[in-house]
Amino acid sequence: MKSVIKMAEWQVDEDKAWFKKWWPKDTPKNYEFEKISLGEFFERQRKKYANDNMMWFLDSWMTYEEAGRLIDSLATALNNLGVKKGDVIAFLMPNSFQYVISFYATVKLGAIATGINPTYKPLEVLHHLKLTGARVLITLDALFEELAHPIISKSNIEMVVYTNVADLASGLPGWKKKIGKMIKKIPKGKVDFPSAINFLDLISTEPDLPKVDFDPTEHTATYIMTGGTTGVPKATILTHFNLVSNATQALLWVGGEDPGVGDIGALPLFHSFAMTTVMNSAIALGGWMMLFPRPPPTEEFLKEINHIPAPKGLFYAGAEILFKRIADFPRLDKFPELMGKLRLSISGAGPLHAPVREAFEKNTGGRIVEGYGLSEASPVVSAGNLFGESPDGVIGMPFPGTDWGIFDVDEFEKGPIADGTKNSKYGEEHTGELCVCGPQVMKGYLGQPDETADTLKTWDGRTWLLTGDIGFMNEDGTVALRDRKKQLIKVAGHSVFPAEVETMLMSNEAVSEAAVAGLPDPKGKVGEITKAWVALKPEYKGKITEEELMAWTEKNMTKWKCPTIIEFIDEVPKNILGKVQRRVLQEADPLYKK
Repeated sequence: MKSVIKMAEWQVDEDKAWFKKWWPKDTPKNYEFEKISLGEFFERQRKKYANDNMMWFLDSWMTYEEAGRLIDSLATALNNLGVKKGDVIAFLMPNSFQYVISFYATVKLGAIATGINPTYKPLEVLHHLKLTGARVLITLDALFEELAHPIISKSNIEMVVYTNVADLASGLPGWKKKIGKMIKKIPKGKVDFPSAINFLDLISTEPDLPKVDFDPTEHTATYIMTGGTTGVPKATILTHFNLVSNATQALLWVGGEDPGVGDIGALPLFHSFAMTTVMNSAIALGGWMMLFPRPPPTEEFLKEINHIPAPKGLFYAGAEILFKRIADFPRLDKFPELMGKLRLSISGAGPLHAPVREAFEKNTGGRIVEGYGLSEASPVVSAGNLFGESPDGVIGMPFPGTDWGIFDVDEFEKGPIADGTKNSKYGEEHTGELCVCGPQVMKGYLGQPDETADTLKTWDGRTWLLTGDIGFMNEDGTVALRDRKKQLIKVAGHSVFPAEVETMLMSNEAVSEAAVAGLPDPKGKVGEITKAWVALKPEYKGKITEEELMAWTEKNMTKWKCPTIIEFIDEVPKNILGKVQRRVLQEADPLYKK
C-alpha cells in the first residue's frame, strides 16, 4: 500500500508573492508527494507505456518494456552475484542505454547508484570510488584501461562489469559495428580485472527480482558529486523520495504527462542536472530520451535533431553555451525541420542572458527560460514560466512544494530577510543568501557531518538548504542571483559580483563570452582586484584592444566594479556541463596566491 506524505509537510503559503504575477496558469502551487521508490515510479510508467519508445541512442530505439526486461535481468544477475541493499555501484560510462539500465537495476535492488565523470583523471576516479565506498564498477571497456586500471587496486572494487558503447545499439547493423570497432570509430578497450564480467552475459539472465523493503524517504538512491569548485568534491546523499519528487515537480512544471515527447540528453547523466531533467523526467512524462554519449558538435547535433522523428516535439535542458551555439549557427536554414521542434528549453548551470534567449527563440521558434538548481536539491529548485510571460534576469519561481527565502549571510538564525510574505524586505539593498526548503533537498553530505550541519539548518520547524548563492528577492517574489558566496570579490570594501560584471561585458557588441574573478592586489591597496578574461566574436578580433574595452567599462560601470585587468583569450573554459570555470583561469594567473 503506497503512502502519501502529509501535504502540510511541504505546504507553501499560497499567498506568497511569486504566485501572484508570473505563476504558470495550470500548475499547482502545492502537491502531495508520494513515498514511492524509483523502482515503483518506473514500473508505473512501464505498465502505462509498455510499447512506446523510452530511449534513442546510436540510431537505435528501445521501448519501456524492452528496457524494463533488461533492467530486471541485470538486477537479478547482480543480486545472484551477491549485490545487496545498501551496496554502492559506480558507473564509468557515458550516456547510453547501458547507463539508464544500470541505474534503474541498481536502485531496484535498494543498492546505491553513483556516476563517475568520464573526463576525470585516474586519481579523481579513485577519490570518487573511495569516498562512496563502491564495491561494483560497471564500466565502458574503452574507459577502463586509462581511468580505472591504474587505481582500482587501491579502491574497494570487488567486481567489474564491462560493456562496449555499441553493445545494445540494434539500429547499427552488425557489419557497421565490426568495422566501427576496427577503425576505432566505436571505441573498444581491454578490461584487465580478475573475473571481469560481460554486461551482455548478465542481461541474458531470466528476471527473478528479490523483494527489497526500505523507506523511500530515508533510503539513499544515489551519491552525486558536487562540482568541487570550493575544494575537493563532496558526495550528496539523495533519497528515492528526493528524486521521485524532483521528477514530479519537473513534470508539473512542463504541464503534466506528454506521451511521445522527446527529451534531449546531451548533458551527462552522471550529473544531477541530466539525471533529473533528462532520464527521470522523460520517464515521468511517458516520453523518450535522446541520448548522446557526449555533447556533439553543433552541426552534427542539429542534423540529428532535424532528422529524428519527433511529432510531439522535443524538450531540452542544457547550459547557456549550448543554446548560444544553436542561436549563433550561421546556416540554420540547412535544417528546415528544426523550426518549432525544440518546444520547451530550460537553461541552467549559470545565467541565461537576454540576447541569447532572444536569438534562440527567434531562430528556432522554441521557448526558453532560465532555471536554477544545485546537486544538493536533486537538483532543480526553480524555473521561469514556459507557457506565458516570464521576466529576464531572475531564476524564475520555485517549483511546486518548494519554499525559498533570502537569509542573512552570516546569521541564518535571524530568519528570512525576504520570503514572499508581507514582512519581506525586497530589492538589491537587502541582499543575502538564497535558502530553499522542499522535498528535493538532500539528506546531507556523505561522511561529512560538519559540512552537512553548515549547509542544512532548521528554521521555523523545517529544514532549509543554504545554497551558498547570494542574491535578493524582488517584490514579485522572483530572485536575482548575484554570485556564489565564496566567489565574491572584495575591492576596497565594496562587494563585486563576478556574474554582474560578466553580464555587463557581454552587453558589448564585440564580446562573445566573459569570465571574471578576483586576484590579490599587487599594490596591496584595495585587497583584491577584478580581472576579466574575454573571448571576442570572430568579426571583432583585431578590431578592439583590451584598453579600448577597459575604457568602455569605465564609461558604463561604477568605478569599483570595473575590471582592473582585461585579457583577451580564444575561449572561456567550461566544464562538461558548459558551466564557466572561473577558478581555472584564476588559479593559472601569475597574480593568484592560494
